[in-house]
Amino acid sequence: MRAHLVASGKYHDIDFARLELLKLLAEDARIRTTVSTDYADLAALAGAELLITYTCDVVPDPSQTAALEAFLRRGGRWFALHGTNSLLRFGADGICDTPDEAPAFMDLVGTQFAAHPPIAPFKVEITRPDHPFTAGLRGFRIEDELYLTRRRGDIEVLLHTAFTGSCPEFRDADWDEAEVPVLYERRIGEGAILYLTLGHCRGHYDLQPVAPFWPHPQRCGWNYPVFYELLRRGIRWGLAASGSEA
Repeated sequence: MRAHLVASGKYHDIDFARLELLKLLAEDARIRTTVSTDYADLAALAGAELLITYTCDVVPDPSQTAALEAFLRRGGRWFALHGTNSLLRFGADGICDTPDEAPAFMDLVGTQFAAHPPIAPFKVEITRPDHPFTAGLRGFRIEDELYLTRRRGDIEVLLHTAFTGSCPEFRDADWDEAEVPVLYERRIGEGAILYLTLGHCRGHYDLQPVAPFWPHPQRCGWNYPVFYELLRRGIRWGLAASGSEA
């Protein structure tokens, strides 16, 4: 089983997330993993059955987006995490915009990050208890970034939450959503994307240049066994595509 991990970006402790994901991948001795900091290694992508991405404000160029679509259409599986669908631009007033500057990529992923409220606990509900991925799961509370997204394509929501309120750090600030996707599956050709929005993490120095020092390191979902269960299930979901896992 060949996996390719893309881990890089802004405002997050990418080193921590990369290491945790590699440890999870190493739990299965059949998996061989290549690692990149962007989408440029198309040879590694072409040789993989599973792509995992943990990024923030890292967007592929048009040729790389086309390669991602080809990877999916031939049967590849893509486990996208947290900020994969983010594109951030800070205005002169310090408010964050999420402009539509990479439409082909966001259309492929199926959603685009728009905002999140301040980090706080929230309840995650099981949307599709009949889906193989959610078998045996129950609703849970977690403290993490509650990602609010704009839908760009057909998605099957497996886990969701709800949110009504304001996101004062973002231009798209006011929300009233009864179903906010937390985990969804999106079929493309013979392959699929599994997108899990949880998993924020930040160390002391990860907010530069916005702030030189962040006083309180954050691990959010990484503090919760249920998040690691979702990550392990996501890796098994990717294995299933290669016939290596039932």
